[in-house]
Amino acid sequence: MNDQVIEKEIQAKGLTAPRVTPQDLQSNITSEYYFTAHDAVQASPHCNESAVLCGVEKSLGLLTFCVLVLRNGFTVTGESACASPENFDAEIGRKIARQNAEQKIWPLMGYALKQKLYENTPT
Repeated sequence: MNDQVIEKEIQAKGLTAPRVTPQDLQSNITSEYYFTAHDAVQASPHCNESAVLCGVEKSLGLLTFCVLVLRNGFTVTGESACASPENFDAEIGRKIARQNAEQKIWPLMGYALKQKLYENTPT
């Protein structure tokens, strides 16, 4: 079940209390960046030459990262690791990495909403 299906179910049941919606989550993302671990190693001045020599770096190309920057500047990351090089597809890796990053945003936004509701509750 994906986020959109759950949101439709919430709406169908007439649940109207404050909540974080999939649209809220998407609106909170200002930019996204994708790279593989291989890309990062190639750009790093701290490259492990022994790993390069023994071929380990090939597996780094199967590990995809997504970095999402939120409106307030906070960053979340997601990753996708492919076990079989024959199955690696860069586009699919980016989609999975983004989904994983988005899943980390829900609790952050949920906490922010709960704090706002708490602050607006009469004591």
